[in-house]
Amino acid sequence: MKKYDSFPHILPYNEENQDKFKFETQELCGEQVEVLFRKGHPGKTKEECDAIRAQGGEVRKFSICGPFNPRVYDCGDGIFCMQDVCVVLRDGTKMYADIYRPDTKEPVPVIVSWGPFGKRPSEGMDEWKLMGVPPKTVSTMAKFESADPAYWCRYGYAVANCDPRGVGHSEGDVSNFGVQDGKDGADFIEWVAAQSWCNGRVGMFGNSGVGMVQWKVAQEQPEHLACIAVWEGTGDIYRESFCMGGIPNPIFNDAITETVAATNYVEDGCNMLTLHPYMDAYWESKIPRWKDIRIPAYICGGWCHFHLRGSLEGYRRIRTSRKWLRIHRDMEWPDTYSPENLEDLRRFFDRYLRNIRNGWEFTPKVRYDLMDAYGYDLIHNKEENEFPLKRTEYKKLYLDAASHSLFDEEVSAESELAYDQKTDTAVFEYTFTEDTEITGYSKLHTNIEVRGYDNMDMFIWIKKMKADGEYVPVSCMKEPYRGAWGYFRGSRRELDETWSSDFQPVQAHRRDEPMEEGMIYPVDIEIWPTSRIWHKGEKLRIEITGHFVKSEWYEDGHMDFLDDNGDGIHVIHTGGQYQSYLQIPVIPPKYTSGDYIVR
Repeated sequence: MKKYDSFPHILPYNEENQDKFKFETQELCGEQVEVLFRKGHPGKTKEECDAIRAQGGEVRKFSICGPFNPRVYDCGDGIFCMQDVCVVLRDGTKMYADIYRPDTKEPVPVIVSWGPFGKRPSEGMDEWKLMGVPPKTVSTMAKFESADPAYWCRYGYAVANCDPRGVGHSEGDVSNFGVQDGKDGADFIEWVAAQSWCNGRVGMFGNSGVGMVQWKVAQEQPEHLACIAVWEGTGDIYRESFCMGGIPNPIFNDAITETVAATNYVEDGCNMLTLHPYMDAYWESKIPRWKDIRIPAYICGGWCHFHLRGSLEGYRRIRTSRKWLRIHRDMEWPDTYSPENLEDLRRFFDRYLRNIRNGWEFTPKVRYDLMDAYGYDLIHNKEENEFPLKRTEYKKLYLDAASHSLFDEEVSAESELAYDQKTDTAVFEYTFTEDTEITGYSKLHTNIEVRGYDNMDMFIWIKKMKADGEYVPVSCMKEPYRGAWGYFRGSRRELDETWSSDFQPVQAHRRDEPMEEGMIYPVDIEIWPTSRIWHKGEKLRIEITGHFVKSEWYEDGHMDFLDDNGDGIHVIHTGGQYQSYLQIPVIPPKYTSGDYIVR
């Protein structure tokens, strides 16, 4: 197998570049770990951004850092800003925040936006834009992927846009979604709750990076953190981002590391992946302590988004009965700022930050979009009580390599499908005889062999086809999304029994076990959740390749998997003693009467 000393396009930690790095000893999960930090890039002012653009250059939005200017100023429309407010953390480090407040003498609750993307990114932009969001929808007061003061202050909330440790003018080094982020966020919450203008109740909101850090803060259980709203939040950053299925994909995370405005150092998770390639104390410390999160939570996930798994893990594992889940087809940005969802979130915050008895508890515990085709959902915000759904019927569809088909019953005859992992795609199809809803976790149990190498990387997609064979994607931000996926490295086939269940096999990633020539290995592969309807006559197609095939879908641009297949030939064995199957979560209707069906 290939061993990585460094990853392509990432500044490597080596003797030549040692002056650009430093190590810091941290206690993580009870162990002393040497954590690598990379020298950061100081942020750019608006003037510097304008000069770069004038020369035809590109300004990355996370690299913007306005001049240090503590002041209080009137934003207009009854909102004023306390800019560059200094907060001293428990170890004496100074961090800075911009706090937007409604012009009132009454104490108000505070919504905290905590993340490394800069507290005033709009200062470097000609126009503050978010993909999929109409221009001028979000004000220039908003932090990236966060609460917009122009909306929330009008409803009696303050919004704190924070530059965490190391970001912008804040002192120290940037911690990327780790233990330090959680402790610092807890310190800030206790500070802001003690201010005379705060009513003592603090909440957190944001998506993506501003969402996932909420897990780390909430696990610290700060006294005055009343609730969280995690709208798209990766949880296990190793399994869900850096190394999905055991296949390294550090390039996207490196882009974030490189663009954060930081005068000092930034934690270098990408080079840590070369130093710590397996699941160990470093990566385990990044997984939220779900059991310690016990406050009200409004969690969102996108069926088309790589944050999906973390959002669902969070909903399933946090220990509170006051938790609500909404899963949608849209991308995170238009979902966050749509009128319907803003008002829904305001009801949640009104209940737990203003103590208004507004009937929020009537909100269904689970709502999800049951997707159909293109931009059409069969049901929007389908209401349920839990996730995964209790009435799920797990059905096995058996693979037959000889006919490239899937069957309801076990396949008696053994056969194999050998494919060139560089150019070929293995395909299996199943035709539905009745309308069928699939919602939840799938898994692929199969028997694999590699000829001419010692590893087998697999990229799996579950697609929908019309009866005539035409491909039917889902539309998200007007781009085609294929469907549920699973990624898997054959040498990482060992499962972690602590996290695994019958419907969700989870790889351990504690070692490599090279595959031996002539050996056939039974493996279980996690397929990320989905919700979709297949109509009578439509086909479910499994596509399996040895390399990531990019489509037009937006997030494919972030996927730079470093697959490791050598010149091997991949083989899938089915039938007989090698029964292989796709296990799907079939959701029976809630009620039927003759031809009448309620889903």
